Amino acid sequence: MEYLIKSGNAEEITTGCIIVSVSRTSTLPGTGKQLDQASQGYIGKLLKRGDLSGETGQSLLLHDVPGISAQRVLLAHIGKKELTDDQFIKWLKSCVATIKKTGAKDCLFYLDEIDVPGRNLGWKTKQAILTFENAYYRFTQCKSENGNKPDKLAKVFFALPDNKLKAEIETTIGQSIAIAKGMQFAKTLGNLPGNICTPTYLAVQAKQLAKDYKTITTRVLEENQMKKLGMGALLSVSAGSEEPAKLIVMNYKGCKKEQEPQVLVGKGITFDTGGISLKPGAAMDEMKFDMCGAASVFGTILAIAEQQLPINVIGVIAAAENMPGSKATKPGDIVTTMSGQTVEILNTDAEGRLVLCDALTYVEKFKPAAIIDIATLTGACVIALGHHATGMFSNKDSFARQLLDAGIETNDRVWQLPLWDIYQPQLDSNFADIANIGGRSAGAITAACFLSRFTKKQRWAHLDIAGTAWFSGKNKGASGRPVALLSQYLMDRALEKK
Repeated sequence: MEYLIKSGNAEEITTGCIIVSVSRTSTLPGTGKQLDQASQGYIGKLLKRGDLSGETGQSLLLHDVPGISAQRVLLAHIGKKELTDDQFIKWLKSCVATIKKTGAKDCLFYLDEIDVPGRNLGWKTKQAILTFENAYYRFTQCKSENGNKPDKLAKVFFALPDNKLKAEIETTIGQSIAIAKGMQFAKTLGNLPGNICTPTYLAVQAKQLAKDYKTITTRVLEENQMKKLGMGALLSVSAGSEEPAKLIVMNYKGCKKEQEPQVLVGKGITFDTGGISLKPGAAMDEMKFDMCGAASVFGTILAIAEQQLPINVIGVIAAAENMPGSKATKPGDIVTTMSGQTVEILNTDAEGRLVLCDALTYVEKFKPAAIIDIATLTGACVIALGHHATGMFSNKDSFARQLLDAGIETNDRVWQLPLWDIYQPQLDSNFADIANIGGRSAGAITAACFLSRFTKKQRWAHLDIAGTAWFSGKNKGASGRPVALLSQYLMDRALEKK
């Protein structure tokens, strides 16, 4: 899809579809009035019939309107109340869904005429692009007839109220396309089945990124190297599988090497049976999504490389498959982590924290400015926050605020949960330094508490994406979150450096 800027009189522009917003009072804004006048009141007459009740996103598609060059005019109501961010995105989704059903080859938006409090044209343009890219994404790699027919819609135009905004909106378009590309990469990795997307496959993808972008270098640590480093926790997860674990390190160099890197650590369990603590069979196929934290790191690295962002970022993937083989780790086993701390494994299905803890210790060598780990870690987080917000924990409130702000800016929101010391005793073990589970209560918090024991010297945040990484049901598939959030956070840090 191409995203371009267009100017000219609305009634004279030849396009597949012009999208016109209808205001809270069911009247037409500037462009709508202009089109209504050109049609000699035809559009206004239809509005007066009451076919638009005033629900946000309700639309009326008109064909061959008299006096107008566009093939179609889409009247889309913004609703009767002041638009929030969510309502505006709902409006966009409705417009895109309607356009997708038509044969329009291009369309034209007048987003400047829609008032979203606190949001400028750049923000609205970015949300429009991400909405289009999400709507038109298809996963077809594993279908015999993959249906790779070109989409009818090829171009989306944005009208500007002032040419002075052209450079700013062109920059926004470039950033948005890069983020969308990263989200699609993350979705595709997440959607691939576990027999294709193995730890080895992820390593190959990381090496390919290094070939595609000169700013990226990749290193892959094998199991014998991890054993020498003392990564007993990570290796305990892969012990029952024939698929070898991989520790994948992608180094994006966007500025002087003296600048401390931002480090992203992704949980890459390419399939999670639960190990000896076997999961129930229902919906176990969705455990291919247990590497969506890793996928989001891949997508973010791609997005910042596309933008050539002036910042140093290291993406680390702790990749393994959790299987109940004859050599699998058993409940009650005790392992020694790279940090030297010992862990009693009471439940082998609490494996994400085991691969992450060694990866978090490993990344200390990079002397990071900050560390963010991303993981589909706990069902408890889904119970707490549902599927709308990502759970976020941090040992620095100022750092947490930066992530919260990035989430609000991108509508890829996070919510901070407590990381208080009073939860730590739930991880006490009679036989080791720490247990890998803390009981039924506060499961998302105790999982974060576990990871906090390996990041005491670092500026660290943990994102639990168990509720936001994928959709179930009819629309089953990876969401691409939190690529937008992470990309915005890194864009903000690069802007600070400037």
